[in-house]
Amino acid sequence: FPVTIKILVGKRSEYARKPRDYYPTPLAAVTPLAVHLPTAFTFAEPCAGDGRLIKHIKELHGNANCLWSSDIEPQHDSISCFDALNLSQTEVSNCDLIITNPPWERTKASGYLLHAMIERFSSLKPTWLLFDADWVHTIQSSELVKNRLCKIVSIGRVKWIEDSAGTGKDNCCWYLFDSNKAGPTEFYGR
Repeated sequence: FPVTIKILVGKRSEYARKPRDYYPTPLAAVTPLAVHLPTAFTFAEPCAGDGRLIKHIKELHGNANCLWSSDIEPQHDSISCFDALNLSQTEVSNCDLIITNPPWERTKASGYLLHAMIERFSSLKPTWLLFDADWVHTIQSSELVKNRLCKIVSIGRVKWIEDSAGTGKDNCCWYLFDSNKAGPTEFYGR
């Protein structure tokens, strides 16, 4: 019998997912992260889209400097075309951190894209990633939580689409990953 498959943005959404999960990062999603960043730092943004996250970090944190920005499909001329899964020490050697709003895709069909990015990025530099809060409660997250997750900063629901009437349906968090994790995971709620 015929089967119709809908790809949804969230668990309770009727909107079709945008290609490559391109949702520009709103300022409200970045504000809770600012107090958890160093006084002065450099960073790389490997899923930069149109560069909005970079702009917000610089607005909120005057001593931040983005030294590498790329996207597989850049949405602005200032962003390099580069596959984040190819990121290496060469691109981020002068950066203190990696900070990005990556695609949330973590199915077998996608090659567990989000998890591949967590492993790749956190092997290079301490990495802040923005994605759904439910992830930490999944079985597939357990090894990454145990071995790489250092800090969780809860931000609640985000309005991803500027002209929309409401917020997204999923709660979100900033997650700090580091392959050199030492100690328990810290949690900062709203």
